[in-house]
Amino acid sequence: MSERKKVIEWADPRPGPAAMPKLTGLEYMQQMMSGDLPAPPIASLMDFTLSEVSQGTVSFVCTPDESHYNPLGIVHGGLVCTLLDSALGCAVQTTLPQGSGYTSIEIKVSYLRGVTAESGELTVTGVVTKPGSRVAFAEGHVTDGAGKVVATATGSCLVFPIG
Repeated sequence: MSERKKVIEWADPRPGPAAMPKLTGLEYMQQMMSGDLPAPPIASLMDFTLSEVSQGTVSFVCTPDESHYNPLGIVHGGLVCTLLDSALGCAVQTTLPQGSGYTSIEIKVSYLRGVTAESGELTVTGVVTKPGSRVAFAEGHVTDGAGKVVATATGSCLVFPIG
């Protein structure tokens, strides 16, 4: 059996939450994308990157490898769910005023096809379907390197004041 090794490094996450009360949600996500604010550690752990940000929409990219596999030799559904949860939540964040944050209330994921390292770069996009000051709703999808949809999701987020 040949052993594999993966080293995970991440930036200090504290500057992000400290800046959040002073920025609109869109400004916050734009600064994260530009690198002015650090990505959250989960992005390093699961190896995904913010690739697009606009009002009500975000996208991430992730190239799965063997370290994402489940016992069946395919990418664990938890990676795909985490990507979708991140995209839905961050899309909601782009609609929030200064001094607001969110947390996921629920997510429903539909897995449409298996993903392996050979699937290529995954692109996950989240779009707000109903913004709100207490609860917001979003939907998303994940496509593989060939452009095939591998999963979809709908979800809701609780919106609350921060800072």
